[in-house]
Amino acid sequence: MQFVVLPALIPDVRAVYDVYFAAFTADPDGRRLLEILFPHGVTSDEFRDAHTKGTIAWWHSSDTQYTFKCVDPVSGDVIGMALCDVFVKPRSEDERKMPEIGWLEGEARAKAEKILGKLWAARERIWGGRKYIYIHAFAVDPKHQGRGAGAALVQALVDLSDSTGLPIYLESSPGSYGLYNKMGFCRVPENIARVVHEADVLGTEKDVEVPLMIRLPTAVTNSSLKEGRKSVEEVYQEWYGKKEDEGYDSGEKEDKRK
Repeated sequence: MQFVVLPALIPDVRAVYDVYFAAFTADPDGRRLLEILFPHGVTSDEFRDAHTKGTIAWWHSSDTQYTFKCVDPVSGDVIGMALCDVFVKPRSEDERKMPEIGWLEGEARAKAEKILGKLWAARERIWGGRKYIYIHAFAVDPKHQGRGAGAALVQALVDLSDSTGLPIYLESSPGSYGLYNKMGFCRVPENIARVVHEADVLGTEKDVEVPLMIRLPTAVTNSSLKEGRKSVEEVYQEWYGKKEDEGYDSGEKEDKRK
């Protein structure tokens, strides 16, 4: 079936996040994250009404964030979603500050900050003020998983990357790693950045490593591979080093990260 990927509209907010919460609740890793970020649950009408209202307010104010919906062309239902920031110009340190987790307090907030803080620090280390596409969230309704909706969403974002010339970055779940790898993403080398969440913070038996993944625009990858590179990972390593040398981190050589 040919699924349709479109920009989500304000009337879609509830349906888009029905998919988000259903997918994350059905996945053990996703459910664990929801329990940390929203310890009082995500199913009550009070929570969903407040979440929808807050999301709409954010859509009216953000100038970088975009939400996409995957639609079943037969039923017209929203069956998948993706949320990303598209940074088309360099950003200052102030613009890159870690967002506050204002809806939590005390120990709950400290716990969430440990999780999100590590992810933010890795993005800062990898990208700084660079231009790129950051996928915050990616979800397919559990009832429709395995039908190609996930691949359709990823392909839409790959097309966006190719048309803008911007690389894509995301933090994968173990369950989604295979799809991203199949569609040309590679792991960020450990010498550049690595994120491991401690078991006592997550409430798991073992520490959990988060696969940090990147996909360069197709033109960049294909050009380098034709020159005899051995792997996509090597292409990324060379691209990363070249951008460092150019001072692409913040748009100024003297601000290059150490």
